[in-house]
Amino acid sequence: MLPTQPFGKTGHESTRVIFGAAALWAGDPAATARAFDLLRGAGINHIDTAASYGRSERQVGSWMPEQRAEFFLATKTNERTYDGAKAQFEHSLERLRTDHVDLLQLHNLVDEQEWETALGPGGALAYAREAREQGKLRFIGVTGHGVTVARMHLRSLERFPFDSVLLPYNYAMMRNPQYAADFEELYAVCRERGVAMQTIKGITLGPWKEPDAGRPPAERAHSTWYEPLRQQADIDLAVRYVLSRPGVFLNTASDVTLLARIIDAASRFDGAPVADDDMRALASRAGMAPLFT
Repeated sequence: MLPTQPFGKTGHESTRVIFGAAALWAGDPAATARAFDLLRGAGINHIDTAASYGRSERQVGSWMPEQRAEFFLATKTNERTYDGAKAQFEHSLERLRTDHVDLLQLHNLVDEQEWETALGPGGALAYAREAREQGKLRFIGVTGHGVTVARMHLRSLERFPFDSVLLPYNYAMMRNPQYAADFEELYAVCRERGVAMQTIKGITLGPWKEPDAGRPPAERAHSTWYEPLRQQADIDLAVRYVLSRPGVFLNTASDVTLLARIIDAASRFDGAPVADDDMRALASRAGMAPLFT
């Protein structure tokens, strides 16, 4: 069973590994069954999905009538206005087959104009706050990608006391001095304020290389939109790198075939930090590259 830790100030003890349900994008029932078997076996009690993740919400919803109480359930809206977020979230509840989620996150909120809209009057945040008052959700978070996301999350936390943030964290990204500085500042703020920090792209090798570049995901070796590490020993190092940072959560990759390897790596994490020499050797050997520049 995987270890748990407080998910910020929500009162929930979440497993340090959170199931990234983008892995259920295609809506394959067999893949969904395999994923949930792995979750049960590892004791993972936190699922993260989104309205924009293909058929993911429907697949997660197929399990909710019997298993809803077992999971901290999170979804996301990429709408920026009150009306758009309301319509999308109500559809999410239908697909998830539940009357509430634990966490609704404003998805990929990094663009300046979208940020102003979502957090301003008549924006998505206004709807999320109303839905929270109505009992349709319990907590509100914000997510994002790219090299500016940590800085934008800091701005978001100054505007509103979000309960969680989500952003990339891996060895290659942290070689970017500005991203690393922004991440460290955000990490300190989250620790001080009790904001849960979820990390994504933990096992990224880099952008898809030729001949995979430009092909649809179905023609690639994995359904992730980035090229992932594949070998268990490499995944072990990447997972250890993330989990070595106290307090953060590791959201699994958007590929069911990688789920068992990530869980295996996390189950063997003993708390010891990974040596920087080992990460440098992995980056050199595997050709790791930043996903965002």
